[in-house]
Amino acid sequence: MADERADEKQAQLEAVRVDDADTYLTTQQGVRVDHTDDALTAGARGPTLLEDFHAREKITHFDHERIPERVVHARGAGAYGHFQPYDGWLGEYTVAEFLTDPSVETPVFVRFSTVAGSRGSADTVRDVRGFATKFYTRQGNYDLVGNNIPVFFIQDGIKFPDFVHAVKPEPDNEIPQAQSAHDTFWDFVGLQAETMHMVMWLMSDRAIPRSYRMMQGFGVHTFRLVNANGEGTFVKFHWKPKLGTHSLVWDECQKIAGKDPDYNRRDLWDAIEAGDFPEWELGVQLVPEKDEFAFDFDLLDATKIIPEEQVPVRPVGRLVLDRNPDNFFAETEQVAFHTANVVPGIDFTNDPLLQARNFSYLDTQLIRLGGPNFAQIPVNRPIADVHTNQRDGYHQSRVNTGKQSYHKNTVGGGCPMVAGADHAAFTHYAEKVEGAKIRKRSDSFQDHYSQATLFWNSMSEPEREHIVAAFRFELGKVTQRHIRESAVARIGHVDHDLAVAVAEGIGVDPPKEETTNHGRSSPALSQLEAPTDTAATRKVAVLVADGVDGDGTRRAVELLRERGALPEVLAPHEGVVAAAQGDDVPVDRAINTMSSVLYDGVVVACGPDAVRTLAGDGYALHFVTEAYKHHKPVAGFGAGVDLLGAAGVLGSGSGGGDGVNVTKGVVTTSTAGDALPVEFADRLTDELAHHRCWSRETDGIPA
Repeated sequence: MADERADEKQAQLEAVRVDDADTYLTTQQGVRVDHTDDALTAGARGPTLLEDFHAREKITHFDHERIPERVVHARGAGAYGHFQPYDGWLGEYTVAEFLTDPSVETPVFVRFSTVAGSRGSADTVRDVRGFATKFYTRQGNYDLVGNNIPVFFIQDGIKFPDFVHAVKPEPDNEIPQAQSAHDTFWDFVGLQAETMHMVMWLMSDRAIPRSYRMMQGFGVHTFRLVNANGEGTFVKFHWKPKLGTHSLVWDECQKIAGKDPDYNRRDLWDAIEAGDFPEWELGVQLVPEKDEFAFDFDLLDATKIIPEEQVPVRPVGRLVLDRNPDNFFAETEQVAFHTANVVPGIDFTNDPLLQARNFSYLDTQLIRLGGPNFAQIPVNRPIADVHTNQRDGYHQSRVNTGKQSYHKNTVGGGCPMVAGADHAAFTHYAEKVEGAKIRKRSDSFQDHYSQATLFWNSMSEPEREHIVAAFRFELGKVTQRHIRESAVARIGHVDHDLAVAVAEGIGVDPPKEETTNHGRSSPALSQLEAPTDTAATRKVAVLVADGVDGDGTRRAVELLRERGALPEVLAPHEGVVAAAQGDDVPVDRAINTMSSVLYDGVVVACGPDAVRTLAGDGYALHFVTEAYKHHKPVAGFGAGVDLLGAAGVLGSGSGGGDGVNVTKGVVTTSTAGDALPVEFADRLTDELAHHRCWSRETDGIPA
């Protein structure tokens, strides 16, 4: 059953929402305003008077409307939802109620983001994506502040300013925006061996997700679960999307940045508004403390994963996002995450990157949100009762009554009083810590290449091709030759053949083969090893023009919708097109205002006159060939198959017969009208579910 506290959280948020319909304009003090178009002056052409409190208040607030954007993760999108565990099996390992009680539905707010770019950058840049979840639990707020990649660039947080300075736009000219393809980033990589595992992920398709809804999430660090007996278990957190893990291709990313720079945030918003609520499964990898040193890497090293073949991911519960924010600034922009926001049953490890984050996040929110009371902002406010002796400060909105503001006291009857572990208080895990004060990395952190090689070995052939192309693109933007050479030398420690392929593309000599590939792989690391079986929410462009087969078009749209896809009818103009049957077919969008990169597949409808019109439209032809070049499903029925031929995307053996033919992601049938076979939609949605047809040869097809 739903948790009552979820309703309380909703009531909290409703209490601060303001509907300005049918109201009078007032000042912030509630005084009604009779005029707001002209300032108070001494005469019609005289000086403005200082006593115009309304003008001063209005302008002052405008001057302060912007707060400092996040240094990293500045561009984001968020949504509300809920999390619920499947059952209570994890209770053996933790007293965190929201993970162990299947009757408790915990409200959440999730913020997705890019890392390097500013708030005004595009969504589809090559970058890490943030996946931060705030659980409003009955035991207090818990923040799982993760990414869509399970490792990070550095091992110790003291190097985080150096890494961010290197990846940000270069300070002399503030170029480039939201890109790692420049000298300072690759100079950093060439000088820091520990970056290589993360760099492999960054150059892979994981760095260009198709959608936030089709993106995995990871807690990155090894945390610790603590049970009722005070016993600890190491844990890594995983989010797995219901729709599968899918990516764009790099050419698409660059074009989408121009066509729709809000592509990912729009996709999230539209899906929730349409009731296609995004879902993820939370899973955990558990390692008993006795096995802390059982691996060939250090569990505290944030540049390492635990391969799923060694420690399987065990499912815990389900996350659903089902409500968009009402105000971007008040909620998505002001939400404040902090890795140190933990609840009883979840604790830290000595991961040096995590330890630094536990300091940095709080420090960041103090400057961004104007002081120590940011937890009182509605989106940050816990549903658990809050009683502290903390007072005053910027933006204090609590009205504390009584004399007590210290502990211990008698004037308030000793309240608020401290609670023991038997009252669900947080108790730090009793870990023995000792050692000399030193600045030294553990020797167990010194293997920087074996997991980078593991990642490379685990990739399918298309994924490898994309990684090589990404390295070539990124390093091709580097202006200083010695930086290119240094980066290629690093790549050589991952895999010699990879380094040779990259070197050939950027005009530098490949390194000598000094290391041997260990040959190990982890199939779970490849996106293509785990294809999804659903075409739900996949967007399909249906191309039409005057003279189209109206009956066939309506049937195609209906069949695709029944299978969960989202078809849109595109024509050379908006409004309607005249169907061959004499009626009109409504048009959703004009072809030239859209692009194939904004869709997951394309269908060309029947209609000889319509096809002739489209064949004479260079934009329509490019729409089809570009989708084909990007390995997307392409389909045609009846005369629509002729347009596929005109676009040069029909391979041998395609398009014949009265049945349905499928050749390398191209779905065709000669049948049209009301007789359009159900199999046509079935085969097309099968191809959409596979996401891409990577076996398709696209050489010579212009994109």
